Amino acid sequence: MRDALVADVVGFARSLRAAGLPIGIDQIARCTEALALIDPPSRRNAYLAARATLVYRQPDLAVFDREFARWLGDPTAEPQPMPRAPRHGPKASNYTALVAYMAQRANPSDPEADVPEQRKAASATELLHSCDFADCTDDERRALARAMRELRLDVARRTSRRFQPAHAGDRLDLPRIVRDAAKHGGVPAQLARRRAKIKSRPLIVIADISGSMELYARLLLQFLHGLEHRHRPTEVFVFGTRLTRITHELALRDPDEALDRAARAISDYGGGTRIADSLHELNRRYARRFVKGGAVVLILSDGWETGDPAALAAEVAKLHARAHRLVWLNPLLGREGYEPRVRGMAAALAHIDDFLPIHNLNALEQLARHLSKLPRRKGALVS
Repeated sequence: MRDALVADVVGFARSLRAAGLPIGIDQIARCTEALALIDPPSRRNAYLAARATLVYRQPDLAVFDREFARWLGDPTAEPQPMPRAPRHGPKASNYTALVAYMAQRANPSDPEADVPEQRKAASATELLHSCDFADCTDDERRALARAMRELRLDVARRTSRRFQPAHAGDRLDLPRIVRDAAKHGGVPAQLARRRAKIKSRPLIVIADISGSMELYARLLLQFLHGLEHRHRPTEVFVFGTRLTRITHELALRDPDEALDRAARAISDYGGGTRIADSLHELNRRYARRFVKGGAVVLILSDGWETGDPAALAAEVAKLHARAHRLVWLNPLLGREGYEPRVRGMAAALAHIDDFLPIHNLNALEQLARHLSKLPRRKGALVS
């Protein structure tokens, strides 16, 4: 019952947030605790407990009263009988958890009344995973940042040209056999074997931190810090009007210190967008050094290019030719009805392997699953 009550309160809090009230995770927790303690369990007491924990500004009271009435009924109506227990109604599964909780605690002699049916609310975890980064509260962003630092990308591995000793290798290890034979009068004691090393593919991340990406960039930098520590080798670049390599800054273990140093290294945060120029700089200065060995390249951007779309297409094509796989991650792709019609995004689409959303935690987990299934050779994914 307690878990269901939490989910119910989360659903109510979400309706308040949609109406413009600044409701955070801490407030939801306090409201749940207060509702669990109300005695006697009446609609009026539930109203007072919720108002005391969820409303801090006088102008918000009218909105809160309206949403509460939709949720549980008018708390000022007289008389105030107890809500009917779910077991008494034909559609028991549709009653809110708070109604069930209050009915269970009610005195058997109290009169009963029907309450409006309610859609089951999603759990707090589900809401956090599906919350668009651009719409999150400060409390939700902090919770998401912690979750991002734990998210691991298991990029599909590759077979190296180097070999290592193995008991059941598919090749003979001739140097070891010769050394062994020299120790035993010219006859090896056993036939040593070897197999190819399996290595993680290098990961190259190029993230847009321009003005149009500002609501997403702050959280995505948290994700990149965790990625730098959980997947090796990883190289991280950011761009607005110019390209900046921040791999060394993100290498610091403490996330706050790492992001502070990265912020000091970035001179064009929240400014314009020149994707083509930034990718040209990457191809000219860094591609030969880092985009090799079957590297997977991730571009995080909404595609709002202020330069020549043809130049952007050319630079993306060059990067695609070097990479094992080129993945473009666009936060706008998570919005219903979005189509990549802006000139920059439309020009780049012809030269990328995968076009995926990156607007919430669910999208990041989808990315992790996608990267774990990359094919060994360039081309379409193996079904």
